[in-house]
Amino acid sequence: MSPVPTTPAKVEQFCTFYLDRSLFGVEVGRVQEVIRSQEMTAVPLAPSVVRGLINLRGQIVTALDLRRRLGRPDHADARAPMNVVVRSEEGAVSLLVDEIGDVLEVDSLQLEPPPRTLVGRSRELIRGVVQREQGLLLVLDIDRTLETGE
Repeated sequence: MSPVPTTPAKVEQFCTFYLDRSLFGVEVGRVQEVIRSQEMTAVPLAPSVVRGLINLRGQIVTALDLRRRLGRPDHADARAPMNVVVRSEEGAVSLLVDEIGDVLEVDSLQLEPPPRTLVGRSRELIRGVVQREQGLLLVLDIDRTLETGE
């Protein structure tokens, strides 16, 4: 009897972070760096998801409020957000998050479609979810997330 052919699993790595007590992930290959809070300059007339501009060693980077982008409530306490700087076709963009997590390796076969309970903007921006013992990992579709039109 010959063995049943199986599709080889592809391992993906995700840089993870917390936002409103949920764990999110972005492909490691898209992440330029992770940095502490930076001084921001406001941008008049920008969409509400654009919190400002930061100077990253001479490079001007747009900072997006990921809570607002995902339709989550603004942060209630005074803790400064962390920056996950990702690469896009237009250059670097900073995602403002509550807390940085770890780099997780995930078998691509574990990636499932977003659950029906995920509604609104969040559902549109989540590429998939991974069930873990500690709860769900929500994997962002980074290209959709970086679209700032409202």
